[in-house]
Amino acid sequence: MSDVDVVPIAEGFTVRNLQLDDFGKGILPLLGQLTTVGTVTKEQFEARFNEMQATGLYDIVVIEDVAAGKIAGTATLLYEKKFIHGCGLVGHIEDVVVDSNVRGKSLGKTLILELRRRAKQAGCYKLILDCSEHNVPFYEKCELTTK
Repeated sequence: MSDVDVVPIAEGFTVRNLQLDDFGKGILPLLGQLTTVGTVTKEQFEARFNEMQATGLYDIVVIEDVAAGKIAGTATLLYEKKFIHGCGLVGHIEDVVVDSNVRGKSLGKTLILELRRRAKQAGCYKLILDCSEHNVPFYEKCELTTK
C-alpha cells in the first residue's frame, strides 16, 4: 500500500466514523442505493452498530454533508485476523456508496483513501476489494490494482 497521510475532502463535507444518530441522517436509504437493505428499525440499527463496535473489527466511515445534515457517502473496512504474515491483518473494503445527488465531487475517492490510510495505520499487509468489472476504472483511480 502506498502512503496516504492527508485525505482531501470537498468543501462542505466532513469524513468521520459512523455514529448512532446517523440512522436519522439517512445511512440506510444511502446503502439502499447500493443494495437491498430491507426494513431495519432504529432499535435493530443500534443493536447491530453496538455489536460491530464491540468487535473492534469494523471501521465504518461516512461522509456527511454538513449543511444538509445528511450522510452523503459511506464505506466499510473490515479487518481479518490471520495466522500468516506473523499473525497479520488483511483489510477488506465493503459497502462503498456515494449518494447519487452528490457524485462527481471525488467523495468516493475520499472514502477509499481514508480506508487505505486506516488500513495502513492498523498494520494491514494487504487490502482486498471485490467489485463489479464496470467499477474497476474508478478503483484504479484510487490506486488500487486488480490481481
